[in-house]
Amino acid sequence: MAHNTNSSSTSNNNNLPSNRNEECVGPTSNKAGKASSCAGCPNQQQCASGKFAKDAEATKTSQSQILARLENVKHILLVLSGKGGVGKSTVSSQLAWSLQYYGYEVGILDIDICGPSIARMMGVEDKQVHKSQFGWTPVYRKNNLSVMSVAFLLSHKNDAIIWRGPRKNGLIKQFLTDVEWQNLDFLIIDCPPGTSDEHISIAQLLAAKKEDVYTIMVTTPQEVSLLDVRKEISFANKVGLNVLGIIENMSGFICPCCNKKSQIFKPTTGGAKVLCKQMNIEYLGSIPIDQLLLQCCENGKSFLKYSAAKQTDSSSNNNASTGTRVALLNVIKQITSRI
Repeated sequence: MAHNTNSSSTSNNNNLPSNRNEECVGPTSNKAGKASSCAGCPNQQQCASGKFAKDAEATKTSQSQILARLENVKHILLVLSGKGGVGKSTVSSQLAWSLQYYGYEVGILDIDICGPSIARMMGVEDKQVHKSQFGWTPVYRKNNLSVMSVAFLLSHKNDAIIWRGPRKNGLIKQFLTDVEWQNLDFLIIDCPPGTSDEHISIAQLLAAKKEDVYTIMVTTPQEVSLLDVRKEISFANKVGLNVLGIIENMSGFICPCCNKKSQIFKPTTGGAKVLCKQMNIEYLGSIPIDQLLLQCCENGKSFLKYSAAKQTDSSSNNNASTGTRVALLNVIKQITSRI
């Protein structure tokens, strides 16, 4: 009897189950589940039923549709983190606002199905998408800034989305195949925390366009966050995603009264900079905790534009926000120079 290669049931980049027998003929082969080498394999029944072959064909069809729909999208930025609450949506929304501010054509897609925040952060929470014979038309915040989120599909913004994995995956696929994204320099995809259904789906669906897909990891300085970011980087490497670099969010706080800097989340193990050196990943910069940045996210505004207007107000102390503005500009520079 052939031996299993390991006990995991996940698939590698060649679409072979990692718990296959050593002499596996391949799950999409016409001999799958029927060859003598299949005896004793835990996947034999599924292979014989043609499940893997059907799934592979369905994925191939989806990828072809996605390639056609995203043909005029130059770059796709996946914003990821293993940890929740580190500010992925803050980073995603302000990246979109900032790139739009500098004249790029930008789209932002929220695939955090159960906790969509992007509609609020882009100031389009009360809008609805329209469907035509060509697909869904995203909501336009500016002429060069379009938004798509499950939040637009809810009858009430406080409705809970109680969906299992397959239904989530189906919607993500629909966002990529049915939305009219038009010509974009950047499509930013805000992802939920973790390494589960949504992440596997987006990686598989974008596989045919992976040369244009870049992942940006977001973390906070403390080790409890870095621990999960390491897992997210491991996930990205396993599914073949290109890791562009790491952004450290909530990195220090400058008091608006005394201008003293405090480390609210102390980097006990060196923070994102040390992690980048350890894992040979680019450090894209840090963004501090800033009250004005919070207000911009809450009210659906561009921090770069709003903070620039604030700088002209001599009656207010803008030292903290000036530092945040410089930090965000540096992050934008780091990202655009590496693509």
